[in-house]
Amino acid sequence: MLGKDELAELADRVYHRMIDKTTNDWGMGIDSWDWVPGVGVISILAYGKLMNNHEAIEYLLQWTARNKQLSEQVNVINSMAPYAIFPDLYRLGGEHWYMDTALNVGDWMLTEAPRTREGTFEHTVTENVQFSEQVWADSLFMTVLFLARLAKLTGDRKYAIEAEFQLLGHLRVLQDPSTGVLFHGWNYEEKNHMSSARWTRANAWVILAIPWIAEEIGTTTPFSDEIVERYQRLAAGIRHFQGVSGMWSTVMDQSEFYKETSGSAGIAAGWLAGMRLGWLDDSYKKAINLALYGVIDRIDPDGTVQGVSGGTPVMPSIAAYDEIPCIPTLYGQGLTLILLSLAHADCGKFYA
Repeated sequence: MLGKDELAELADRVYHRMIDKTTNDWGMGIDSWDWVPGVGVISILAYGKLMNNHEAIEYLLQWTARNKQLSEQVNVINSMAPYAIFPDLYRLGGEHWYMDTALNVGDWMLTEAPRTREGTFEHTVTENVQFSEQVWADSLFMTVLFLARLAKLTGDRKYAIEAEFQLLGHLRVLQDPSTGVLFHGWNYEEKNHMSSARWTRANAWVILAIPWIAEEIGTTTPFSDEIVERYQRLAAGIRHFQGVSGMWSTVMDQSEFYKETSGSAGIAAGWLAGMRLGWLDDSYKKAINLALYGVIDRIDPDGTVQGVSGGTPVMPSIAAYDEIPCIPTLYGQGLTLILLSLAHADCGKFYA
């Protein structure tokens, strides 16, 4: 079993790989405003708080100062992710720009964000492509997490109510009743799951987002028992597909597909987050430890996380997911950093 010092050293390497090597490539370019750097800064915030690392928090303040003008260029669901750090940065520094911006963005989500016929957020992206009447699992982490944190910051129930509505709306159409796991997306117009892929990273975004969202909105308004029940079904369903290495294939029910690191890290982190709320029992400890070691095996000496699939829209077929190339990415670094930070914080308690 790894000790706290070893976990801290690994996390430090993963973190510094995110911020020290400047690059303009899509996967590791942190100085932009979209979901990829958004996951990066969300993970750095978690690392800073869980590890009590003031350097990481200061980095986020500097990152925001460098990039805040970029936030004004486009409003799409997939570019909301960076705003999820604003409530904490406002609490830490008291700069009113964070609060004012967060309120403007939150109100845009409530009144102007594109929605499907059922009121769930339509998945919109910065690229010039439309996904009319589609909801994707990714949106819960990229967008709804921010709403939940804004609800806690302001105490305004309207944000909590919307966050719960979006969470349940996504789960009800994406969760497979036969396995408990999630499909990548749902098309309201065609009334189907498109390629019907049980994509691993989609499940990772959601298994981590659910307890984080519930923890935030639970301070403002009681949340539905259905959220807990669906989370527990999801957690159990995911565990069924875990490989002997501790990892999951990029499509979790396709064991012959390549094993994917970011989804595996996010799942283990999501289990740890659920155990913190008392939603999962001790039977998950072994599975968490197995996943943790599987992920650690893919961290290079310089902190680069390998085996991370590139950006993945809902693909035209299940087989097409296995063709997505693996590249170093901020979200691969980030989900790994969250896992290491949670494991460090809960060392000896939730995994062993």
